Amino acid sequence: MDFELSEEQKAFRDEVVRFAQRELGEGLIERDRGNVFDAKAWQRCAEFGIQGLPIPKEYGGQEADPLTTMLAMEALGYGCSDNGLIFSLNAQMWACEIPILRFGTEEQKRKYLPGLCDGSMMAAHGMSEPNSGSDAFSLATKAELRGDTFILNGSKTFVTNAPVSDVFVVFATTDRSLGFAGLCAFILERDFPGFEVGEPIHKMGLRTSPMSELFFHDCEVPATNLLGKKGGGMALFNSAMEWERSCILASTVGSMERQLERSIAYARERKQYGQPIGKFQAVSHRIVDMKLRLDTARLLLYRLGWAMGKGKASALDSAIAKLHLSESFLQSSMDALQIHGGYGYMTEYELEREVRDAFGSRLYSGTSDIQRNIAARFLGL
Repeated sequence: MDFELSEEQKAFRDEVVRFAQRELGEGLIERDRGNVFDAKAWQRCAEFGIQGLPIPKEYGGQEADPLTTMLAMEALGYGCSDNGLIFSLNAQMWACEIPILRFGTEEQKRKYLPGLCDGSMMAAHGMSEPNSGSDAFSLATKAELRGDTFILNGSKTFVTNAPVSDVFVVFATTDRSLGFAGLCAFILERDFPGFEVGEPIHKMGLRTSPMSELFFHDCEVPATNLLGKKGGGMALFNSAMEWERSCILASTVGSMERQLERSIAYARERKQYGQPIGKFQAVSHRIVDMKLRLDTARLLLYRLGWAMGKGKASALDSAIAKLHLSESFLQSSMDALQIHGGYGYMTEYELEREVRDAFGSRLYSGTSDIQRNIAARFLGL
């Protein structure tokens, strides 16, 4: 069993860290306060090649294998504390680019993927509705085929990137009585008749990642923009979610490493009662737990990346990884804040923001409870 990364992978990870530290995160405290997305940073990421990591070169991508892609996202998390920007990158890559790559026609791939890779276009994914969150397949948005056009009516909520996106992968049903067999996916463009992007939604965390609702009022979608087969929406959605659950939290491993290093340094220099606070078990044990969570999270992530590259990954693997990484990220973020005491609670120390950002990881891409349900099912329970 070889746990060693290749020299190329190590060098690439270091290169991504340097890029992130140099180019990303400018004015983050103010942007978080004002819910401001960093469009310039997004473009810098595109120029570096982040958005194109999992996409073949023929469509403008980098053609990186899953593990190398995860390493890049981990490095972003270490070098950049703008979790909102990284969340937006993940939202486009796994829930929009991958479905188009895996299920799109050749025309759709060539029309949309190069722009999504080079930053000239942004994409958003619309599945959740006001009355269907975890129960994704109970959605009410309706699609009716009239000639060579689908007419969509309904709405979506909690759509990451929607306020600034040009392209949207959305789901609707042609017949609710068919259940999942009536589910279809579509590629929408922002200027399609009857399509409206709502006002920005303000959140507890990940504030630099824009979000809004989508509304379809007799929205006209060309039949050529059906993504995948008619009635094939469930397979497409499940595929996208498996990729998303596997990769969306890779950056948190880098964030946890950064938090650990910062907490160790603070515990060594901060003195109370005549000695560094790291000498107190209440502090040192927290730091040891942070190290334990970091190492186990990294092992799960790398094992999953390796399995994906070999075609051996399962929904159980991705559910376990998503569950452990999200819970670990939140707890380590809270521990880092606690170690810094009153200073950690202050905005300028940028630790309270990470707690707010981390809490969302237990909710998006399937809550922690849903991940436990998935894992239990695979265990025969």
